[in-house]
Amino acid sequence: MALWRDDNQELVLWGEGVRLRPPHADDYEAWAKLRYASRRHTERWEPAWSEDELSRSAYRRRLRRYQTDLDNGTGYPFFVFRKDDDVLVGACNLNNVRRGVLQTADLGYWIGAPYVRRGHARAAVRRVLHHAFETLRLHRVEAATRLENEASRALLESLGFTREGRSREFLKIHGEWRDHDRFAILSSDPIR
Repeated sequence: MALWRDDNQELVLWGEGVRLRPPHADDYEAWAKLRYASRRHTERWEPAWSEDELSRSAYRRRLRRYQTDLDNGTGYPFFVFRKDDDVLVGACNLNNVRRGVLQTADLGYWIGAPYVRRGHARAAVRRVLHHAFETLRLHRVEAATRLENEASRALLESLGFTREGRSREFLKIHGEWRDHDRFAILSSDPIR
């Protein structure tokens, strides 16, 4: 199963040292291996994992949800690969795309533990922002980060996001409701 655009051309984005494309069924092993190796790194920033989180059937459910989001224009999932050797390093998604008077989406991303602090997240987020504003014609992209996630805060601010405030108990992370700082960037803001 591959995720496709309406014109049957796969949506691929190229950034600085990265290639982004929707997940495929044959990405399962690389994805599961990277997620497993990165669990201790990522679990403090993410919702609690289900018991079958890394199973092939859970991955297939994820792909079906991604396809529904793409079909409805409400989500754009991307796996992030290093451009030079095509190794999966993480993911960057636009979720909850809202049209009408809002023209906005939520941004989420993760980079596997072996690849953090090498510029992959910055390159991926930067490229997805250009896609959101230039191709999807959105007006606003929002992101949230846990208060203690200094690396994510620094990344967002370095790209031009503005901190807009704090949301109390915004997301349930690793089993507990957590406060988050909320950030946004507008289509009229420069992406750095």
